[in-house]
Amino acid sequence: MRFYFIGIKGTGMAALACILHDLGHEVSGSDLKKHFFTQTVLEERHIPIYCFDEKTIEDNTTVIIGNAFLEDFSEVQQARNNPTCKCYRYHEYVGELTKQYHTIAISGSHGKTTTTGLVTSMMQEKEDTGFLIGDGSGHLTPNTHYFCLEADEFRRHFLAYYPKYAIVTNVEIDHVDYFKDDADYRSSFEAFSYQVEKAMLLWSNDPQARLLKLNPKIDVLWFGENETDDICAKNYIQFSDHMTFDAYYKQSYFGSFDLKFVGHHYLLDTLAAIGVGILEGLDAKTIQTGLSKFKGVKRRFVVEQDGENVYVDDYAHHPTEVKVTLETARLRFPNHKIVAIFKPHRASRVKYFAKEFADALSLADEVYLCDFTSIDDKQDGTDIDISYLQSFIPNACILQENKEGAQILAQQKPACFLFMSSKDIYWLADLLKGFQNS
Repeated sequence: MRFYFIGIKGTGMAALACILHDLGHEVSGSDLKKHFFTQTVLEERHIPIYCFDEKTIEDNTTVIIGNAFLEDFSEVQQARNNPTCKCYRYHEYVGELTKQYHTIAISGSHGKTTTTGLVTSMMQEKEDTGFLIGDGSGHLTPNTHYFCLEADEFRRHFLAYYPKYAIVTNVEIDHVDYFKDDADYRSSFEAFSYQVEKAMLLWSNDPQARLLKLNPKIDVLWFGENETDDICAKNYIQFSDHMTFDAYYKQSYFGSFDLKFVGHHYLLDTLAAIGVGILEGLDAKTIQTGLSKFKGVKRRFVVEQDGENVYVDDYAHHPTEVKVTLETARLRFPNHKIVAIFKPHRASRVKYFAKEFADALSLADEVYLCDFTSIDDKQDGTDIDISYLQSFIPNACILQENKEGAQILAQQKPACFLFMSSKDIYWLADLLKGFQNS
C-alpha cells in the first residue's frame, strides 16, 4: 500500500510512518523544512519528506493527517477532495491497526511515554512486543503479539482504541483549550474504560482518578504506596542513581526490585508496568529482567555531561511535569546550579496554568523562557506571548532561540542546563554546547 503523512515529523506520526515502512509499505510525507529530532529515523529509512504543498498527493493513497492540521489546511483539503484517497486522522488509523494485536494502552496526563517504554521492555521478555511511543519510536513485525500504545486523551482521541488492558497514570486536567473542566476531563477517561476488554490500572493517590465512574464489567486495579493498593510498593528507597522497593500484589509479597531509575514518578510508572506483568502471568524475576533492560525514551530526562556542565533534554510541557523534572535534576545533580530553559506549547495551557508554571519553575536557580513558535500554539484564539508567563516569575528572562541566546546561557556555566519543551528546543542546547567548548 501507499501511505502519505501530512505532518510526518510529528512524534506519533514519525513512529507510525516507520512502522508502516518496516512492514513493507511505500511511505512518504510532508512537513516544515526545519529540523526535528524525529526525522532522523525517517531519514535512516530513506522515507521521502517534502515541504508542504511541494508534491501533489498521488491517487489511490492512504493519507494520515496529523492532529495539528485542521480541515482548512491545503494538503488536507487536497486529500479529502480526491475520491481515490482514503483519509484517516492519526488516531483513527492507529485504532484500526491495533485491533490486530493484544493491545496495552497507556493513558494519563503525564508519564505515558515512559510507562509505555517500561511495559514494552517488560512484555518483550514474554513474546514479540510492538510499540508506538510519543518519542517518535515505533516497531511492529509480522510476529508481534503484544502492542504497547501511548493513548493520548487529546480531544478524546484515545476513544479510537480498544485495548486489552489500560493504564491511567493520572487524571490531572490538561488540554484546557478543549476540556471545559475537571468533570469534562474525567468523562473522557470514563468513556475510555468502556472500551477496555479486561482491566484498567490507576494511581491510587490521584484524587481525580478516585472520582471516576468506571466500566463495572472490567477489573479496576489501584497502584501506589498504600497498604490497601492492589499493586503496592513498600520499603521504597531512592538513591542518586537507582531505587529499590518490595512489590505486593493483593496484600501478598510479590518480589523485590532494584532498578536504575531516579525519581518518585518512576516508582509509580514501574508499579503500573508490574501490574500488567502480573496480569499476564510474568513472575518477579522476569519482570525485573525486562524492566532492567529499559534504557529510557527520547526527550525524557536525557542527560549529557561535559566536564562541569550537565545538559538535560526533557519533554515537560505541563506544570506538574516541569516540577517533577526540576526535582529529579536536584536529586541527580545536587551540587550543580540548575538553569531552566522552558518553551511552552499552546497559549491556552500557559494562560490557564500560569501560576502553576511559575511555582514549578521557581525550583530552578535561573529561569529562561522562549516564545511560542508551533503551528498550533494559538489555534484556539488565545493570543498571548511569553511575556505573559514572565510576569508571574520574578527575574525570569526571555531568551531568543539563536546564537545570541546560547551565548547568554553560556555565561551561567558551570551548571545543569535543563531544556524543557514538547517542541523543538533541543537544537538550542546544541548551540550552547558549542559555546561551552569554545
